[in-house]
Amino acid sequence: MSTAPVWDTGLIKKYDLSGPRYTSYPTAVQFQEGFKPEHYESSARESSATNKPLSLYVHIPFCSHVCYYCGCNKIVTKHRSKAKDYLDYLFREIDMQASLFGREQRVEQLHFGGGTPTFLSPDQISAVMDKLRSVFNFNCQSHSDFSIELDPREVDWVMMSRLRDEGFNRISIGVQDLDEKIQKAINRVQPEEQVQSVLDAARTMAFKSVHMDLIYGLPHQTVEGFMNTVNRVIEMAPDRLSLFNYAHLPHRFKPQRRINEADLPSPEEKLDILHKATERLVERGYVFIGMDHFALPDDELAIAQETGTLHRNFQGYTTHSHCDLIAMGVSSISKVGGVYAQNHVSMEAYENSINEAHLPIYRGLTMNRDDEIRQSVINELICHFKLNFAEVEEHYGLKFSDYFSDALAALKPMADDGLLSLTEQGIKVEPRGKMLIRNICMQFDGYFKQQIQQQQNLYSKVI
Repeated sequence: MSTAPVWDTGLIKKYDLSGPRYTSYPTAVQFQEGFKPEHYESSARESSATNKPLSLYVHIPFCSHVCYYCGCNKIVTKHRSKAKDYLDYLFREIDMQASLFGREQRVEQLHFGGGTPTFLSPDQISAVMDKLRSVFNFNCQSHSDFSIELDPREVDWVMMSRLRDEGFNRISIGVQDLDEKIQKAINRVQPEEQVQSVLDAARTMAFKSVHMDLIYGLPHQTVEGFMNTVNRVIEMAPDRLSLFNYAHLPHRFKPQRRINEADLPSPEEKLDILHKATERLVERGYVFIGMDHFALPDDELAIAQETGTLHRNFQGYTTHSHCDLIAMGVSSISKVGGVYAQNHVSMEAYENSINEAHLPIYRGLTMNRDDEIRQSVINELICHFKLNFAEVEEHYGLKFSDYFSDALAALKPMADDGLLSLTEQGIKVEPRGKMLIRNICMQFDGYFKQQIQQQQNLYSKVI
């Protein structure tokens, strides 16, 4: 399998700058509010004409508890009745979206995200699935990926059974940390038994894959304490695992103001936590997929990385690069062909747009040729840690050394530091550079340089 990353503390500190996560290129900060929905509708018709397979995303914004670390677009409420009104609008948007696409286009991928999708009752989840099946083609059962994000505090075996009956075969569990003191500090108390119960249900009911999220950099975390969590999670053997960086930005995310900054680990300890956790996961057989993602060797992500078919989009690393992504619900982001379109982030604006019989799109972007070229380069690097110049030249009809002369010049110091090998034929990211792949990709980002010149700080630290 892929060579494991090598941790070099000196290089990590040198390159630990702020930068995009590249779940898209161009990134969402480039989306324009003057974007015309007609561009999205035109791209949708092209998708229908070529019968492209589809990936659907459904955003459920509600949470019944506020997690202090969270920076997601969400609505915290105990009133479950709010979901009913939201679903009425969501169903109307689903009809509008489906009318743009062909009934022959098969749905290969489906993801429910949030918020907390399981804020919905089992019957409401079934109602959403019934609605989707009534207007989209779900006759693709052999290699479909239907996933949902779960809060273990709100999921029982009855809900798990309903999810399986509705075709979901992948789950993502927010674990964050198993230490009760840390859970109390972030207002997310969930005993390990709750996590284990969801996991047991998933295995009993033959879900294809279990993903778990951990977060490093939370209040009261120490190397020893977090390694205890990592060891216990490894024993649970999730198929996929993410180690997310907690970015403390209380000026942007109001709930984070409830976290005592003095309780956060120092930058040095935070790096050490990530270092030790990464080492332990690799030692225990997990493949480092990229950035903050790990997978067991027989998982589809690891296999796709080996075969060169891995892709990255708003749902993270994926094996469905050939699908057009239709996102539905408040704040969700679609990508159809070369067009990105984001829905309104405020519920009022979302509902008003649907009441006026318009797609609730408020900003977006139509990619130009330069965007497409840079997107392909960044995707190849962030997914496969290598780049063949001749393949780019042949596909886009350009001379790589001329088109990317600035980027190649910027990469030379990184090559001198051992992050990558740079030849006339291409780029190979070395083990020391894998943890810093975002830095390498930034050199091919045509917008990032402008943001630096304008002294815009729009992103989290790479580590």
